[in-house]
Amino acid sequence: MRTDTVRARLPGTPLHPAGPGAGCSTALTRDDVGAMVRNAVREWSTAPGNALTLARVVTREVRWIGSASLDADLLADLAAVRADHRGRDPRLDAFLDSVLARYDGRYWNRTYLCLPLLEQLVEGPRAPLTHAGLVALLAADIVRSELCASRRGMPVSPLGRPDGRTLRTRLRHAIRLLTADLGPDAATALLGAVAADPLATLPDVLARLPAAPAPWATEWLDVSALPVSTVHDETFFIRALQAHEMLYGTAARLIGDATACALAGHPGLAADLVDRATETVDRGQSLFRMVATMRYEAFHSFREHTDGASAIQSEQYKRFEVRCGTPPPDRLDCPAFEQVPSVSAELGTGRESLTDAWQVLQRRRPGDPGTARLTAGMAALEASHRRWKGTHVTVATRMLGEARGSGHTSGVSYLRSWLDHRLFWALPEVAAADR
Repeated sequence: MRTDTVRARLPGTPLHPAGPGAGCSTALTRDDVGAMVRNAVREWSTAPGNALTLARVVTREVRWIGSASLDADLLADLAAVRADHRGRDPRLDAFLDSVLARYDGRYWNRTYLCLPLLEQLVEGPRAPLTHAGLVALLAADIVRSELCASRRGMPVSPLGRPDGRTLRTRLRHAIRLLTADLGPDAATALLGAVAADPLATLPDVLARLPAAPAPWATEWLDVSALPVSTVHDETFFIRALQAHEMLYGTAARLIGDATACALAGHPGLAADLVDRATETVDRGQSLFRMVATMRYEAFHSFREHTDGASAIQSEQYKRFEVRCGTPPPDRLDCPAFEQVPSVSAELGTGRESLTDAWQVLQRRRPGDPGTARLTAGMAALEASHRRWKGTHVTVATRMLGEARGSGHTSGVSYLRSWLDHRLFWALPEVAAADR
């Protein structure tokens, strides 16, 4: 059953033995992990077994050495398993497609973030989560993995876990992302536990984190972070970017629904949906503040292995943008849209945007109070989006400097060149309300 929220665990609730939190007590050697993955692939080659078991042992190997360092023979064997058993389990198919993306020569943002697998948790009639619910679980996993790294005594270093001050800042921003789903009381309790001494009461802190309504969603979420390196901050970075995709997936859906309401002659309902989209974009700024806790040395250590995968390839963000209004020709011709053909294809279907719907309302019902409220809501969304872009540029400037973007753009200068672009550029009335 789909849910807009996720379940909060009560303190003292046992953790799933193979799910989030289990890794805090796992003690395996490099030889153990290498033997496990070789044996699992060998067994699957002759007698396929449990898909999740295979995904787990491959994930352990990835997290020991980084996906960029996986053995060529192992990749070839995994490709053979995929070819022989594609269709047996769509979640395993999506997982292996992400693991093998570099081997296949189609490595990009979607595969780096394992989005084909995550999308199976939020799309389709049997999906157990919405995009917003998945954001909460991703934020919870950041809290969990950071605290477990501290519990295991991982060294504090630029490439290891962060110092205590950085850790607390990172955790505060992650928990604030949970507030909308768990409610202020539960989030406040989590913040209090983290501010006190979370390592002293780690089981209680972990038990307060949210859980997916379906166990299989928890289990597959656990194998959806596939870092290219062994740098500690990279897993946190992946989870933050995954949450970004889910937030903008929520915003795109809300704008699509608002457009339908406006075209049906219900501007008040459309305004309510736009207000919810604005709240979602506002949450996106918390993500950038959290990403800002990443150390410069850590980012540049793993970034050398992510060339070809870039946030500029974010399909959900571009989908949100085009559902607000068809961008002008120069925007459509820029690298941001050249690298997201699925969004360009959506534009080609003639789907009406919120800008189109607003113009229809103005012709049919000029001076309508509901339309005026919708205009104000669109202006608030524009302002929120502009703040989001400014925060993005600030964080990117600190992390990238003058380096080129991994999506083959000029980097920060490219982001700056679009700071003044507006979602509702074709509606001067919205721009006037935004002043």
